[in-house]
Amino acid sequence: MKKVTAYLVGTTALVLLTCLPSWAQLSLSGTVSDADGGTLPGAAIAVEGTYKGTFSDANGAFRLTNLKAGSVQVRVSLLGFEPVLQSVELRQDAQIAVSLTKTAVAIDEVVVSATRANQKSAIAYTNVSVKELNKQNLGQDIPLLLNFTPSLVTTSDAGAGVGYTGFRIRGSDATRINVTVNGIPYNDAESQGTFWVNMPDLASSVSSIQIQRGVGTSTNGAGAFGASVNVQTNSFEKNPYGEVDVSGGSFNTLKTTVKAGSGLLNNHFVVDARLSRITSDGYIDRASSNLKSFYVSSGWYGRKSFVRLNVFSGMEKTYQAWNGVPENLLKTNRTYNSYTYDNEVDNYQQDHYQLISSHELSKNWRLNASLHYTQGRGYYEQYRADNKLSDYGLPSIVIRDSTISKTDLIRRQWLDNDFYGAVFSLDYNSFGKLTANIGGGWNKYTGKHYGEVIWARFASTSNIRQRYYDNDATKTDFNLYGKVYYQFTSKFNAYVDLQVRTVGYSFLGFNQQGQNVQQDADLSFFNPKAGVTYALNDRSSVYASYGVGHREPNRNDYTQSTPASRPKAETLNDWEAGYKLQTQRLAFSANLFYMKYKNELILTGQINDVGAQNRVNVPKSYRAGIELEAGTVLAKQLRWNVNASFSQNKVKSFTEYLDNYDTGKQTINQYTNTDIAFAPNTIVGSQLLYTPAKGLEIGFLSKYVGKQYMDNTSNENRKLDAYFVNDLRFIYTLKPKGMNEITFSLLLNNVFAELYESNGYTFSYLSEGKTVTENYYYPQAGRNFLAGVRIKF
Repeated sequence: MKKVTAYLVGTTALVLLTCLPSWAQLSLSGTVSDADGGTLPGAAIAVEGTYKGTFSDANGAFRLTNLKAGSVQVRVSLLGFEPVLQSVELRQDAQIAVSLTKTAVAIDEVVVSATRANQKSAIAYTNVSVKELNKQNLGQDIPLLLNFTPSLVTTSDAGAGVGYTGFRIRGSDATRINVTVNGIPYNDAESQGTFWVNMPDLASSVSSIQIQRGVGTSTNGAGAFGASVNVQTNSFEKNPYGEVDVSGGSFNTLKTTVKAGSGLLNNHFVVDARLSRITSDGYIDRASSNLKSFYVSSGWYGRKSFVRLNVFSGMEKTYQAWNGVPENLLKTNRTYNSYTYDNEVDNYQQDHYQLISSHELSKNWRLNASLHYTQGRGYYEQYRADNKLSDYGLPSIVIRDSTISKTDLIRRQWLDNDFYGAVFSLDYNSFGKLTANIGGGWNKYTGKHYGEVIWARFASTSNIRQRYYDNDATKTDFNLYGKVYYQFTSKFNAYVDLQVRTVGYSFLGFNQQGQNVQQDADLSFFNPKAGVTYALNDRSSVYASYGVGHREPNRNDYTQSTPASRPKAETLNDWEAGYKLQTQRLAFSANLFYMKYKNELILTGQINDVGAQNRVNVPKSYRAGIELEAGTVLAKQLRWNVNASFSQNKVKSFTEYLDNYDTGKQTINQYTNTDIAFAPNTIVGSQLLYTPAKGLEIGFLSKYVGKQYMDNTSNENRKLDAYFVNDLRFIYTLKPKGMNEITFSLLLNNVFAELYESNGYTFSYLSEGKTVTENYYYPQAGRNFLAGVRIKF
C-alpha cells in the first residue's frame, strides 16, 4: 500500500505540473448588468468546455486572460437571474456587455443560499450537482454517491452500499456532521447521527448537495465538527417531464424509480412526484434491505415569491449486521453474521412535511421562511438467549424445588418521535459591495423510547407485549446567526459570521444517588467565524478563515451518567487557508486546515459511577492537514478529477481503562500523542473520464484510504488496513425522437476484488495475566456490479 500511495501522490503532482497550459495572449473583459442597467457583482462567468472562469467585481466588471484564439461559449449566471450563453469570436482582445434578466418566477435555490458557502466564504467546500449524482445512482445510498469527494470515507454494514450506510469526513463520524435538507435540520436530535436508510432513494429527488468541510458557515441544527452537508431537493422545472429508472445487480439488488412533474401550470403551479423501491440481499449473510419511499411536492410560483409543500417518506426493513465479523473468521467466512433469528430486523418509517416559502420584499431584501414536521415510528426486534427475568422487571419462576431466573425471549425496542419547528433567513443584497443574512431557527424534538417483550420461553408474570422500560425525552434547539460579506476592493473581500445557539434537553437519567429520575440540561454556545479572500488575478485567489464550533453530548452521554460524571460540551477552533487556480485546462485548489479540539468526547473504557463505559472528555486533540483538488483536461476526450488529503489526527494525552478479570478492577494505561480513531492520514479519490464517442463516457474510479486505528492507542493490532479500490463505469446516452433521452449505465465495483474492511470496533481486557483483544470488522463486497437504464420523457 505504501507503493500505491507513493504512486498516487507522485502521479498527481506530475499531472498538476505538466498539465499547465502554455499561456495564450488573448483576453476577454466585460460587464454584467441587469435589465435596468444596474451593475451585478458576483455573477459567475465561465468558458464552456474549460475550467476557465471568474466572477464579476463590485462594479459588475470581469476579465479573463490567457484565452486561446477561436470561437468560445461564455456562460454568465447569477442566482435569481436567467443565465446567458453568449458566443464570442476571439481573434484579438475582446470586450462584451452582458445583460441578465430576472427569472420569470422565483427560484428554489434562494432558500438555501443563506446557509451555503460561496466564492467569498473562505472555506473548503464541494458542490455536487444532480448530473454527478445520477452517474452513480443505481441503488446505493447517498454516502456511496459522494464517495469521490475530498476527505470522505464511506462504509456499509451490509457491505454493498444498500441499507445502513454512513461516511466520515476528515475522520469525523456522522454525529459530528451537520446535515440539512432544504435548510431544515435532519440529524437525529438525541444521537446527533444521520440515518440515510430512513430516506431511501432521496438522491432521485435531489437537485444539488454542498459539502462544507470543517466548521463551515452557520447553519441550522447540530453542531458541525467535521463537515456540513447541505441537501437541496427542490428544483423548479418549467416543462412537464416523466422518468423511469430501473437498475439491478449483484446480491439481488433491484431499484425501481418512477418520477413525473407537471411543469408550470397556468404560469404559477407545479407538481412533482417520485415513487421508489430498493431491495437487496446484501453481501453479508442475511443483511437484506427492503426500502420504500415517495416524494411529492407542489408549489405556487410568482415573479417575486413562491410557496412549496414537500411531503416525503421512507420505510425501511433491514436485517441487522451490526455485530460485524470476528477477526478470526475474516479469512474463512467474510460474510458471517452472528444474527440467525429470522426477524432480527430494524423496522422504521419516517415521514417529512416541509412548507417552504420565499418572498422578495424589495429589490435588496428577501425573506425565506419554512415550517417543518417529521414523524418517526418503528422498532428493532431482537432474539435474546438466556436473559435474566429481573432485567425485564419480572420475578423468577418457582416450580417445586426449581427456580427459573433466566429465559430466551424476543423483544422490541421502540422509538416514536416527533420533530417540528421553523427556520428562516432574511437576505440583503446591495448589488454592490455588501451582502448580508440574518437567520436561524427554533426546533423541538419529543421522543418516546420503550421496550416490549413479545415472546418468552418462560413468561413469568408478564402480559402480552410486556413493557419493561419507558423513557420519554424532549429537546429544544434555538439558533440565531448573522452574516456580513463586504467587498473592500475589486480584489479583496471579507466576511463575519456570528451565531448564538441554545439547547435544552429533558431526559430520564441518573442522579447523584444512582437513581433513575427525570433531569434537565441547558447549554448556550457562541460560534463566531470570519474570513478573507484576495484575488491574485483573474485566474487565482487565496483565502483564510477562523471559526469556532460547539457540540453538546449525545443521548447516551447524558442518560448513562450522573451530574457528577456527565461530560462537558466539546469545543472546536478551526483555522483554514487555501489557494485556488482556474485556467483553460486546469482547476486546482489547496486547502490547509488545523482543527483544535477541547474536551473532545471519546471512549476510553472507563466505568463511570453508574457502571457505564461512557465517552469521556480529553483535554486536547487536533486534526491538521492539506486537501488537494484538481480537474484537468488531459486531451480533448480525456479528463481527470483527482483529490488527495494528507493529515495528522492526534490525541495529545490518552488514558485507556481495561477490565482486569484477574483482580476484578480496571487496569490503566497511559499514552501520549496517539492517532485519533478512524482518522486515516491519507485519502485519495480519482475519476479518470474518457469520452471516445458522442454520448459515451467511460470512467475509471479509484479510492485509496490509509490505515485507521479502531481505538485511540495507535495499537497495530487494533486497526483497519489501508485499502485501494477501483471501479469501472460505463454511461451511454441516446436522444431518440419522441423522448428526452435514454441512458444506459454499468458500474463494475471493486474490479480487482480487493479484500478490505471499511469499519470495525475493538475492545480489550486482561485475563490470566494477558491482554486479550477482540476485533470485529465490517467487510465490504468483492467484485460486484450494478446496471441500469434511465428513460426521460
